Amino acid sequence: MTSTLGGLSTDSPARELVCRGCGARFPLAAQHACFECFGPLEIGYDLDALKRVTRERIAAGPDSIWRYAPLLPVGHDPATRVTLNPGWTPLVRADALAQAIGLRAPLWVKDDSANPTHSFKDRVVSVALTAARALGFTRFACASTGNLANSVAAHSARAGVPSMVFIPADLEPGKILTTAVYGGDVVAVDGSYDDVNRLCSELTEADEFEQTAFVNVNVRPFYAEGSRTLGFEVAEQLGWRLPAQVVIPMASGELLTKIDKAFRELVETGLVAEAPWRVFGAQSAGCNPIATALHADTDQIVPVKPTGIAKSLNIGDPAAGLYALEAVRRTGGWMDYADDDEIRDAIRLLARTTGVFAETAGGVTVAVLRKLVASGHLDPDAETVVFNTGEGLKTIDAVAHLVGPTFRVRPSLRAAREAGLFRESL
Repeated sequence: MTSTLGGLSTDSPARELVCRGCGARFPLAAQHACFECFGPLEIGYDLDALKRVTRERIAAGPDSIWRYAPLLPVGHDPATRVTLNPGWTPLVRADALAQAIGLRAPLWVKDDSANPTHSFKDRVVSVALTAARALGFTRFACASTGNLANSVAAHSARAGVPSMVFIPADLEPGKILTTAVYGGDVVAVDGSYDDVNRLCSELTEADEFEQTAFVNVNVRPFYAEGSRTLGFEVAEQLGWRLPAQVVIPMASGELLTKIDKAFRELVETGLVAEAPWRVFGAQSAGCNPIATALHADTDQIVPVKPTGIAKSLNIGDPAAGLYALEAVRRTGGWMDYADDDEIRDAIRLLARTTGVFAETAGGVTVAVLRKLVASGHLDPDAETVVFNTGEGLKTIDAVAHLVGPTFRVRPSLRAAREAGLFRESL
């Protein structure tokens, strides 16, 4: 289905689709690849329209991503939104974590596990499905490593629209359950996420699926814009200023590129003062093609077959990898990766120092933060924000064998004393 997006509010700053490769321009439509060079498309904005947006206008909006509606391509009329109203999640000051890993400047955790389906995917899905409805699609779908499936199924249920999500068959049981509970179709595919994504791309060309919006395929340009709200929120929550350093988990690499894009737009529009920032990327050792390319000082990203516990980051052929490399190099950042034991240890470290229980992707980010400090790539005297993109209860098996009751006692005071509950350290 290739319909053009009509009915945009006059407040919308979105004007066109622009190829990130060759710069070709197209109308706002359900199109994700350039007809000239097959490069990826993104939303092109009218900079003058963006510059008319004020801090006061944003502050007058709701406590959700939609406070940034004047900076987004869709959703300017609340009645048009397909949404669970995600966003405005906590920015947690993490002094104990900073001390534990050797940071002297303020460290913050942007905790997106506080979203309605407990991951940052609610941001991108709200924007994508709002666009999908405006485009006339009658069913919502996605290819997912778990969190996106949760969000599409939940948003579809709220909107009363049928959904069909596609996942790898070996996905964590918790993520399958928290998708299937919303009542839409769940298709388990015998293969990796890259196999799932390839199938969904083929399905968008099938006549039987012409009324189906695949949020991360045929309406991907709109989907990706939802990630910018993470960058907007961090700046606003810091008092309308940019952090010096950010550490971001990478699957496709798109989240990293969009947070960087948000920071650039905030400077260009005058919403924040111009200041340098550095972008750092985090991958798991079981799926690290983008970080490997950076370490080898090359633009050649070699696809890998993903392994390891960080399944939400297991995209072996990352679509935005080259653009993530560009952002990291341009800002003077770096990338690194962590193995499964480092991820597990980082999940526990984050939990006991901040009270934030992260899924494995968050463990990757904190583990890489620690490695970046140890290696000297990240400045310990510069303010830093790390992004936790999902809830630890989604990947509980990763640490289930490492934690449990500290004591087991009979129900008596004597038994409690004998077990050591009254020791001095308590």
